[in-house]
Amino acid sequence: MNKVGFIGLGIMGRPMVNNLLKNKFEVYVNDINEQAVKEAVKNGGIEVSISDMAQKVDVIITMLPAAQHVYSVLRGEQGVFENAHEDLILADMSSIGPVDAKKIAEEAKKYSVYTLDAPVSGGEPGAINGTLSIMVGGEQKILDEVMPIFKSIGKDIVLVGNHGSGVTAKLANQIIVNLNIAAVSEALVLSAKAGIDIEKMYHAIRGGLAGSTVLDAKVPLILDRNFKPGGTIKINMKDITNVMSTAHELDVPLPMTSQLLEIFHSLVANGELLSDHGSIVKYYEKIANVVVKRED
Repeated sequence: MNKVGFIGLGIMGRPMVNNLLKNKFEVYVNDINEQAVKEAVKNGGIEVSISDMAQKVDVIITMLPAAQHVYSVLRGEQGVFENAHEDLILADMSSIGPVDAKKIAEEAKKYSVYTLDAPVSGGEPGAINGTLSIMVGGEQKILDEVMPIFKSIGKDIVLVGNHGSGVTAKLANQIIVNLNIAAVSEALVLSAKAGIDIEKMYHAIRGGLAGSTVLDAKVPLILDRNFKPGGTIKINMKDITNVMSTAHELDVPLPMTSQLLEIFHSLVANGELLSDHGSIVKYYEKIANVVVKRED
């Protein structure tokens, strides 16, 4: 399993491809962004059409914004399915919903293609460092075959269950991450309004029960007013929309997550669509009329 196809060279995809290349995989790439493709080729990747990719590689990884984009590269005369050789493995690492993940798995069977839904967590830093958490839905024997590939881009790789289980785990992850950012934002805005040194407050609490990966990842960036996207509002709003859609299908009320979705819509209305999801703090800053920043 040395030949890997990679479709989707965005914020996450580009560094993931670089790590595959560093680990001596032969990587074939495709993306609508010509500049991203040129960068990947410069680093050792091979540009190829989707139809040719499906015939040449052992495994195709898709890392795309939403389900409709995944379907667009899988279906049609020039898509993966129509051109796939028997026993091709498709690992969709996009963040989609469980209904779509199961539908893709069912369609793939008709073409003798094996699938895994394998979304990731860890953001751009994890993609760059090759330390992503990978949540997998599918068969253990297929995961075993692609494990060397996954280990070159990720650290914690867990088979959660059957098809759809990986993306369901990702939805749960997104609830926890984004509500954690919202909770951190509320605490920072309260502290800013009270006039205390926020950086000292952060160091005072980070070693206790309030400490978290999210706290350590986001507070320094917020204090620096650095909202360069590791995970954009656009992507996270899409994920939380998928969360609410899945929750409604299962009759699961998620009152805090539903409020978070409205916060995302407010941020988009204020021009933050492509800002990092740490900009959730800007929603709270606006309603409290305060700015969270370092002491002068």
